[in-house]
Amino acid sequence: MTFIAIDGLDASGKTTQALNISKRLHDCGKTVCLRFHPSRDNLFGVKAKHFLYSQGRSAHFASALFYMLDVIRSILLYSWQKYDYIIFVRYLMGTAYLPSPLHRIAYHFFASTVPKSDFMFFLDVSPEEACRRIQRARKRQEMFENIKELRQVRVKALSLAFTDKWKIINADKPEKEVEAEIRKFL
Repeated sequence: MTFIAIDGLDASGKTTQALNISKRLHDCGKTVCLRFHPSRDNLFGVKAKHFLYSQGRSAHFASALFYMLDVIRSILLYSWQKYDYIIFVRYLMGTAYLPSPLHRIAYHFFASTVPKSDFMFFLDVSPEEACRRIQRARKRQEMFENIKELRQVRVKALSLAFTDKWKIINADKPEKEVEAEIRKFL
């Protein structure tokens, strides 16, 4: 089984790229498990999403905690099943949403305990472009979907991506260019 992780800020194109990769692999006759986080098929994912629309420090912490539990659940349930590829949308970078320096501690703890691969992609979108995409596409914004939060999370996420095996892709580019860059690594 080949493990692929696609991560990045909100509106970086994670879902779009994961669906493109999944379709391409299916078209080649491969079996694919595609997991989105927070997921809607379990309590952890539902709670994580709920807290993303809340405010305050406790909601901030709760959303990150339930998100991490959701990812761990997916790892436990799906990583042992027989697929040619498993694709996780949002993986370790959810820890970048935690306050400093807790984000770094949580990242290194989880990175040392969960599967990693040579196919971990961080879609790096500028906070300004992310805000434009969010405002165009969403009726309701999550607690982290404002320019200030996006700037802070991006700095933390990039610092984590540079310390590990992440392939950093410029996601300000058009969708097809981002997809072509990802495919070069696969």
